[in-house]
Amino acid sequence: MLDSLTQRLSKVVKTITGQARITESNTQEMLREVRIALLEADVAIPVVRDLIKRIKEKALGEEVVGSLTPGQALVGIVHKELTEVIGGSDTPQQRELNLATQPPAVLLLAGLQGAGKTTTAGKLGRWLVKEKKKKVLAVSTDVYRPAAIEQLKTVSAQADIDFFPSQPNEKPLDIAERALDYAKRHFYDVLIVDTAGRLAIDEQMMNEVSELEKNLHPIETLFVVDAMVGQDAINTAKAFGEKLPLTGIILTKVDGDSRGGAALSVRFVTGKPIKFIGVGEKLTGFQRFEPEAMAGRILGMGDIVSLVEDVKNAVDVQKAQKFAEKIKKGDAFDLEDFKEQIAQVKNLGSFSSLIEKLPAQFAQAAGSIDDAQANKMVSRTEGIINSMTPKERRKPEIIKASRKRRIAAGAGVSVQEVNKLLKQFEQSRDMMKMMKKGGMAKMMRAFKSFGGRFPGMGGF
Repeated sequence: MLDSLTQRLSKVVKTITGQARITESNTQEMLREVRIALLEADVAIPVVRDLIKRIKEKALGEEVVGSLTPGQALVGIVHKELTEVIGGSDTPQQRELNLATQPPAVLLLAGLQGAGKTTTAGKLGRWLVKEKKKKVLAVSTDVYRPAAIEQLKTVSAQADIDFFPSQPNEKPLDIAERALDYAKRHFYDVLIVDTAGRLAIDEQMMNEVSELEKNLHPIETLFVVDAMVGQDAINTAKAFGEKLPLTGIILTKVDGDSRGGAALSVRFVTGKPIKFIGVGEKLTGFQRFEPEAMAGRILGMGDIVSLVEDVKNAVDVQKAQKFAEKIKKGDAFDLEDFKEQIAQVKNLGSFSSLIEKLPAQFAQAAGSIDDAQANKMVSRTEGIINSMTPKERRKPEIIKASRKRRIAAGAGVSVQEVNKLLKQFEQSRDMMKMMKKGGMAKMMRAFKSFGGRFPGMGGF
């Protein structure tokens, strides 16, 4: 997301590095580049004007402190002002989901069709169960879109939350009131109401969602917006903001292949805090929104906080600790371990979205990663290992020509691919030995010797 803006700002930093002071002349070129990048990224014109004005006021005549170059000082200014525009002035309490009410706390999700409301309902529900230990019920009032109710039922089951059934021939308000009554009688902490969307804003939809809001009295009315829809997101945000007392925003598809400027505009236009961002289709792809971290990603500084959160949510900590102890003791690293590590990586989701959160010098690799191809190769690797006997996985050295042919046939791949996997495994095993003998320094030297890729991931 926002690759163009990141690349342009990186270029600006390089251009003015080495000068003693940020002046009118070297600031003009920088502001021009920033303005073009923002407009190309589909950031709303009022937001662009405000941001450029903020940066100009702070940048002109700014003394370079200590060893900082003007480029670095400038990035600091841009980072600060960008953070402010997307919600830096919002307190952590304002960005927190408000559940301080007599249970059940009603959370109303509103937005256009295709914004990802139903998937977001599941992600939000899962987050409430995992992070807040809440008992959650979800209900769909979308009686217009074919299979919308069934979709929420499926998503709710995956998210480990309860689902309240409804029928397409019912009225949305009747469904919602029945669900609320059921939630009260069965002592639910939270009721998530998934509303109907349209392909465009229309009076009937807006009146319907407004009626739901007035009768349900939700503690949170959350505007769900697709970060990929560009300038349309601004018009939609205005319309919903005028019709509903919005309390916050959830940005979806933040990892999408788009210009993504809507993410910078919605907070400015509505005046409401962005509370969460959705990444990918998996229900684990749901994070609290942190303005400073998002600004860092945009400027190529990376978002290590979110990356750590992704890893924490996806990785089995007990298995990871067990594996670490095994390596520490010097026990043999075998193909069962190799397969387990691949499974852990697979749980992390999109490879490119993970790399995108790294600082720019590492994240450049994200553009060259084909997620579909990477997932295909992970599955193929698992297939090859699954075609081996338990003894072969424990002792890969016994895998000779005849065994390779049998494994290849069982996995539906060529013998060359089996050889490639075994070579990658050997490299990984060598890496583990280096970690035990020399710690991180030796491992990083080995990393360089393998061409800047971790062994076993070469095909990705």
